[in-house]
Amino acid sequence: MRLRLAARAAAGAGYRQGQSPGPRTREYFYYVDHQGQLFLDDAKVKNFITCFKDVKFLAFFFKQLRRNRSGRYEADFPYVSLCGHERNYVRCDDRPVVFTQLLPGADGAELLSYCGGGERLVVPFEPARLAVLPESGRLYHPAPAAAGGAGLVRSALAFEWSGAFEHGRGAARPPTHFWWRGRRYELTNELLPVLRAGA
Repeated sequence: MRLRLAARAAAGAGYRQGQSPGPRTREYFYYVDHQGQLFLDDAKVKNFITCFKDVKFLAFFFKQLRRNRSGRYEADFPYVSLCGHERNYVRCDDRPVVFTQLLPGADGAELLSYCGGGERLVVPFEPARLAVLPESGRLYHPAPAAAGGAGLVRSALAFEWSGAFEHGRGAARPPTHFWWRGRRYELTNELLPVLRAGA
């Protein structure tokens, strides 16, 4: 079902990989799934075998990621990564930044790595700024502002942390606190307006 929807979206966007809308300009089209894997948008099969895995490429690609304000494909591909004369348009299952692992940082700090970039794509881990979107139950963390300001936490990592959340008056209520390394953090929920606005 999801593959059919992806194919329909690609057909509706009316693009061709590597097309040249003007002199010395090439356009490519990509898709980020909810696990943070990057694919060519029109790939018929999207799995670990077909996703991009080169860390250097992924780091450059995602560091260049911005909201698509180009006037081209904005509805279908809300993000773009610019590389010289290439325009790489990006759509995503949820958010373009997906946090996949926690890494040790300097002086005991911890870093969240995203989209397969290892140590090259990280943000400081801020436990108090984690947010669960009640409408979906998905977990989010602050991401680079240029890429929308909020990133999805991969389901395996969110599941690993699920027992650390404290809920107000019953587990059915949104979490109010998060326990991490022996400390209790009150959740700010500042990301919720960003998520609901689809920024």
